[in-house]
Amino acid sequence: MHWMSKINPMNRKQIYTLLSVIVIIAFYFLNDKVDEKIADDNYNEKASPSSETNTFYLPTSTTGYIVHHDYYSLSYNEDHEQSEWVAYELKKNHLSKNRFKRPYFIRDKSIITKSADWRSYKNSGYDKGHLCPAADRKFSIKAHDETFLTSNISPQKHDFNAGVWNRLEQKTRYWANKYNGVYVITGGILKSDLKTIGRENVTVPNYFYKILLDNQNGNTKMIAFLIPHKESNKPLYEFVVSVDKIEQLTGIDFFSKLEDKKENRLEANTNYKNWSFR
Repeated sequence: MHWMSKINPMNRKQIYTLLSVIVIIAFYFLNDKVDEKIADDNYNEKASPSSETNTFYLPTSTTGYIVHHDYYSLSYNEDHEQSEWVAYELKKNHLSKNRFKRPYFIRDKSIITKSADWRSYKNSGYDKGHLCPAADRKFSIKAHDETFLTSNISPQKHDFNAGVWNRLEQKTRYWANKYNGVYVITGGILKSDLKTIGRENVTVPNYFYKILLDNQNGNTKMIAFLIPHKESNKPLYEFVVSVDKIEQLTGIDFFSKLEDKKENRLEANTNYKNWSFR
């Protein structure tokens, strides 16, 4: 007689339930291991920048964790479950009115420690705010969908994301068209004592910054914005600060490969007269 037939039906049901739980746990354990292997392989593949990445202008990383995707690069900060910066060139020929279907946000498998799960944002009261906007990458569906990796998002209040921050993103595209391309660096000011959301404790920055560099015809100019994380009707030029100011707040060296004298002059500048705000 089979040994299971000797077991009380009620106990048998409990054993089946226990076996089912063990199988489910084993499945998720093995699935995580596969994900880790994919992430590790992906990271090795992304160790070298693509032809779309201008490494000369890449900032330094306070974490040492730089990842190169096909259409932007980033420095990931695991402690805050988001990138401390995202950097990319926004060329004039990148600007497009293509309308692609909005994909789901997914984890960035290039981050070995795993980027934040989108569920950390669910019911948090915060938008999944793009650092590299999807609208900056509408020239191809691959470039567009790449912006929906969770390593490229940060918690943003909706009225900020759809308000003053959106105005700055639109102005950036205006300048990319006017100046035949700009280099863009974006991130939140990440500190240890800030509010967090979700079970992964994703940091909510109190300020966001955007730095732009135009090197048209070798006549280099920079402009930097530091905006409090709240909606504002103030004109954008009121948020202009020096790159030095953002370096002090972040510990990041933004243009270390520029000749020192030139770097010091440009990063100390707060004059926005060379940039059209009309």
